[in-house]
Parts: sequence; C-alpha cells; structure tokens
Amino acid sequence: MRVPTHVAIILDGNGRWAKAKGMPRNYGHTQGAKNVEVICEEAWNMGIKYLTVYAFSTENWSRPEKEVTALMKLLRNYMKNCVKTAHKNHMRVRVIGDKSRLEEDIQRRIEELERETKDNDGLNFQIAINYGSRDEMLRAMRRMVRDAGEGGLLENQVTEELFSSYLDTGDIPDPDLLIRTSGEKRISNYLLWQIAYSELYFCDVPWPDFSKEELEKAVWDYNNRDRRFGGVKGE
Repeated sequence: MRVPTHVAIILDGNGRWAKAKGMPRNYGHTQGAKNVEVICEEAWNMGIKYLTVYAFSTENWSRPEKEVTALMKLLRNYMKNCVKTAHKNHMRVRVIGDKSRLEEDIQRRIEELERETKDNDGLNFQIAINYGSRDEMLRAMRRMVRDAGEGGLLENQVTEELFSSYLDTGDIPDPDLLIRTSGEKRISNYLLWQIAYSELYFCDVPWPDFSKEELEKAVWDYNNRDRRFGGVKGE
C-alpha cells in the first residue's frame, strides 16, 4: 500500500457529536483532543511522516465567549501534556498560525513544546492554532514586502518555491491527502496554497469517533485514485 507522506486533517464534528450524546459541546472538544493522540500514534505506525491538524481557526474567535474560553483552557492543558506524549512517541511538534493573538502563557507553552521536541525523529506533528490560510498568505506577503524594501529581495526572484518558504509550513512538504470528518465538504480556509494538488477525502464520521480503521479507509481511498499530473499518470 502506498502511504501518503503528509496527511492534513480538518477535525470537525466535536460539538455535534457531544450534542447527539446529550452532552455539552466542550465535552466533545475534550474527547476530540484525546483522539488526536490516538491518531498521531496510528498515523506513525502506518508510515505517515507528517500529520497536520486544524485545531482552532482565525474564524473560531467568533464562537460564543464561553466556548472560546473553554477551548483555550483545553489548549493550555493539551500543550502541558503534549511534551510528555511527544517524547514518549518521539514526535516533533510545531504550531502553525498567528500565535501573537494567543495569551502569553499559551505562547510560552508553545515555545517550550517546540523547543523540547525539535530533535525528535518520529512523526512531524503540526497543530494549526489561530490559523487561516488567507491570513497566513497575507503574513507571508508582508514579510516578502519587508525583505524587498530592505533590498534583500528582487522582483525576478519571486517564485512559487520562494513564496512557499515564507508560509508557516515553509520547511514541510505539501499534504498528499486532506481529510475532513463529520460530513462537511468544504476546505474552510485551511492550507489553501499547500493543497493545490492534494487528494481530498470526506467522511461522515465525527472526529471523536475517527479511528485507526477510518484512517486506513482514507489511505486506501487515496491509493485507489488515478493521479495525473499534466496528463501524465502518477506512480
């Protein structure tokens, strides 16, 4: 079986999953966070090298204040526990997105997590927090304009490869496969530049119920695609 090098996932359905069980939305987010650890391990065991998950978007700030506060509390706890989990599983963890809007203590925990895991040689795990692809591209272009103004960048030097290097994922290969759970069939401002040639897979299973078997289904579906690039059949 041909295993994708990089899988990106939109973690959708936590709130609806909880509501269906008669539980508050925050319960769904908690269970969803626990499932991230499970899928990280299963992805690595399958041979996936990079896993990028959409945890909190730039648009999520518009959710009810109580829910946002609960999500930030969950994020704090996750960052604290993730160092131990990352070392156990040899994961290198990075956070993509605009971290400047996050509370200072969360920013410190992110810095600690990235520093403590930077030499791990297992799964490369990226967490998108306060992330939006349009925002990412705007931030990248602002840095390019600044470099041009300082004389370090000329117009004829601007290429796709250069622009990619300014993105949050600059040293990460583009996703081979994008998965969205819980039945929605849209991209939601996620990795728009990076998924230009990615295969897309949508499933009805809400994220807290997304299992090893569901991940295998997605990879099998990926294997059955007849990939063509410029009219040339992919390997």
